Amino acid sequence: MSFPSTNRRQFLHAAGASVAAASLAGGSSSQLAYGSESDAPAVPLGKAKHCIMIWLSGGAAQIDTWDPKRKGDAKAKKPGSYYDSIDTAVAGVQVCEHLSRCAKILDRFNILRTVNHDVIDEHGAATNRMHTGRPTTGTVVYPSVGSIVAHQLGPVSESVPAYILMGYPSPTRGPGFLGTKGAYVYLTDTESGPSGFARPKHLTPERLDRRQRMLAKVRAEYRQRTAGGLSVADYDATVSEAMRLSGPEFMSVFQLDREPAELRQSYGGEFGQRCLLARRLLQAGVRFIEVSHNTTFTNGTGWDTHNEGQLKQHLLIDDLDQGLSGLVLDLERLKMLDDTLIVVASEFGRPAGFDGGGGRNHYGACFSVVMAGGGLQNGKMIGETNELAEQIVDRPVSVADMHATIHNALGIDPHLELYAGERPVPITDGGVPIRELFV
Repeated sequence: MSFPSTNRRQFLHAAGASVAAASLAGGSSSQLAYGSESDAPAVPLGKAKHCIMIWLSGGAAQIDTWDPKRKGDAKAKKPGSYYDSIDTAVAGVQVCEHLSRCAKILDRFNILRTVNHDVIDEHGAATNRMHTGRPTTGTVVYPSVGSIVAHQLGPVSESVPAYILMGYPSPTRGPGFLGTKGAYVYLTDTESGPSGFARPKHLTPERLDRRQRMLAKVRAEYRQRTAGGLSVADYDATVSEAMRLSGPEFMSVFQLDREPAELRQSYGGEFGQRCLLARRLLQAGVRFIEVSHNTTFTNGTGWDTHNEGQLKQHLLIDDLDQGLSGLVLDLERLKMLDDTLIVVASEFGRPAGFDGGGGRNHYGACFSVVMAGGGLQNGKMIGETNELAEQIVDRPVSVADMHATIHNALGIDPHLELYAGERPVPITDGGVPIRELFV
């Protein structure tokens, strides 16, 4: 039997179609969803320019936030939601009572209620899965979604970095095999910014220029004596980036007191101020920003609501509600919401049942991710879960699909191939953009 000539992408598409056909004969629901998408016309690329990922570290309970169900009882060990549900701006859709501000503007949001993966008890592994879209391997360190966006699109303005992390650094959020071009700048202080970029007052531009010329000569001599020189090249790129960002234009972005007091108050506390800073960074030209929300001092556990952490979970939800709604409304006021994709994600969800201390354990088989703005067809609920938000009834969304949707919204071809050295690596692990959000 002879076969027509084909390229790699055509082969993968044909293989996907074969998987879809096999799934129709008895495969999983996730395979069915993938097959139906792979046979559909191409999803049009989006036109968003920026992305803000709000990260709920610890594992936010879908049944207590975006996918509420019947009321449970922790003391009686009756599975169900911990809070009452309220109506929203989208007919027939309810959310937790402590998301009241977001409920009023939910037509600017989409809720992906059937995101799933197979990681259960490992926070680190699940966090890595959600950031890279793939299981870890022993041979390749995969880049995070933020690093891919930074690598593919770069900053909008030359005076700012492409990727900023508001939280503590980790390889999970890093560039992996993409190298320095996909790296992030991180900060934990919203008031002063990354202090390492500030030049000492005694260091004049003339002295700095002399130092740089001397260092360039030393590095050039080292490269002549040493084969390869990749580490030196990465160091050069890092130094150049730091020097570029040490000027007053970038550092002035962190002066939140330039904003009206009423606006600052509308965003809320520390998390809200991070969201406000994210908006200012977008205006300056940053492409991708991750904002961490894990205020452990509020309820003792953050979003990892085992045992007594559940008792004050509502304080976290209310904090998220104020900062997130403030960000959406402010971007809309500035006519930036269509240009900005907001993603609210966590490493996994929580089951409907309660643990021995009245809290909830980990659950990755079904949980919620929220997207807002980004020029999407907003006001849609993607997927349906059962009466306890633990099983997928309709329209599963894989983590790879979520990543493909983010890339597609930002105008990045989700079928693109990256390269780890000479090895081609698909930009997602077989992900397909969520069609309903684009057409």
